[in-house]
Amino acid sequence: MSGIKIIMYDDNDFFRDSVTMLIKNSSDFTLLSSYDQCNDVIKNVLDTQPDVVIMDIDMPGLNGIDGVRLIRQNYPSVQILMLTAFGDEDKVFAAIKAGAGGYMLKNTEPKNLLNAISEVYNGGAPLSPSIARKILAQFQGLPPELKTEEYHLSPREKEVLHLLMDGLSYKMIAAKLNITYDTVRAHIKKIYEKLHVASMTEAVAKAINKKLFS
Repeated sequence: MSGIKIIMYDDNDFFRDSVTMLIKNSSDFTLLSSYDQCNDVIKNVLDTQPDVVIMDIDMPGLNGIDGVRLIRQNYPSVQILMLTAFGDEDKVFAAIKAGAGGYMLKNTEPKNLLNAISEVYNGGAPLSPSIARKILAQFQGLPPELKTEEYHLSPREKEVLHLLMDGLSYKMIAAKLNITYDTVRAHIKKIYEKLHVASMTEAVAKAINKKLFS
């Protein structure tokens, strides 16, 4: 078994099989299992120990957003990539708030999907272009509320958050600041706590909304 270990949730058999073939044809990834519903998501993650979960939204029983919330609460180190046909804002923001690290639409080109899996695994926040525009439009239209000082972010935490906003992965931030990967993760955990967010995408969106940096 090699590469990034993945499990997938999607109730569309044809689409699930297509993504399965795509992943199996790449030596950089291993598909551990795929499921047509996420009612047993906690047990599934415990049994398979994936690096990344690919999650649809609309499935029978428990929906994907609730599945994301359960994963984030029970397995905070597992990365989650939404892969769905839904581009409407309420689902996008609900998934991000629940703890998804990235949000891609099902019409994504295969190579871009593989890149998104790698990106979310390495601490990035991949978004389909139309989703990124929705997030920016939503948060740029809101008035600023608090400055960084009022969130009590340390100078190093501000540096890390600023680099996240620039799209750098955890590994890239570690190299740029000459600190370890684990130190970056510790800083980001603190940033999440202070900003009251559950994912990198939400942290970046909040930083834009609150205009934390000039």
